[in-house]
Amino acid sequence: MTISVTPVDATLGAIVTDVDLANLDDTTWQAVYSAFLTYGVLIFPAQHLDKAAQGEFAQLFGEAERLSPRQTGPTVPISNQKPDGSVAQPHEYQYQILKGNEGWHTDSTYMPIASKVAMLSAHVLPPAGGETEFADMRAAWDALDPEMQNQLEGMSAYHSLYYSQEQAGFKHETDNFYGLHDKGAPLRPIVKTHPETGRKSIYTGRHAYGIPGLSLDESARLLKNLLADACQPPRVYRHKWQVGDIVVWDNRCLMHRACPFDTKYPRMLRGTRISGDEETELAPTYRDERAVAFNPSTSNESPLTV
Repeated sequence: MTISVTPVDATLGAIVTDVDLANLDDTTWQAVYSAFLTYGVLIFPAQHLDKAAQGEFAQLFGEAERLSPRQTGPTVPISNQKPDGSVAQPHEYQYQILKGNEGWHTDSTYMPIASKVAMLSAHVLPPAGGETEFADMRAAWDALDPEMQNQLEGMSAYHSLYYSQEQAGFKHETDNFYGLHDKGAPLRPIVKTHPETGRKSIYTGRHAYGIPGLSLDESARLLKNLLADACQPPRVYRHKWQVGDIVVWDNRCLMHRACPFDTKYPRMLRGTRISGDEETELAPTYRDERAVAFNPSTSNESPLTV
């Protein structure tokens, strides 16, 4: 099987056709993975993978991350639709977590081991909106002037889902679901070197705050400006979903965000995250006063239907 790889009109991303992700041989998988490292995000139209097939494909990249203690497999719904068929409302946890994801981010940087790869497949879509955008943080790094690059080298920032959700206007207690854990706040370098390609990229996102050596205001200003400048054309690709699509991206060099849609309509994507390698994605984690010891008797329900 010879795959077709067509770059999109951006510094990242390619559309891959002439491939059946449910039936990959070793040669085809190597071609897919090579394109993945080159383009950062791959779009596979009309694959229509079921839950089992997506899980098998995802685990070619590594070990699946668990987003919930109740998770029973490598894939979970990322959805505003509740088990009874209704949609989550603004006062509900599920709605608020998904709304927060409309900010630029890298998956799981708020966990001690960040995700290295993630994928989504489309199953139920609203009539308009709900796209997913991706930003090339490799090209963003390359576009910085040498003075700014030198300033950022050696800097780190804490990462917390408590922080990012508060910035989005929401507040949650520890429940050990979806990153609202009691392990504290990882401290991660702002400049990341990709462990396989060797390319440098900006590694921040909405979860990042509190650069040691700067005040909280100075840190917030620097991180906000850095992210705003980075996530601009030609470094951004917006994917307009069609049912059956599957998109896979490299969390070690890209950021992404969900685009708004009318939440009276359901939107259900199925997601899988792959845990990072300890050698490159494990970060020292420090006390976060917002992360308190987990108490199952007072926990919220998971934002995911698992």
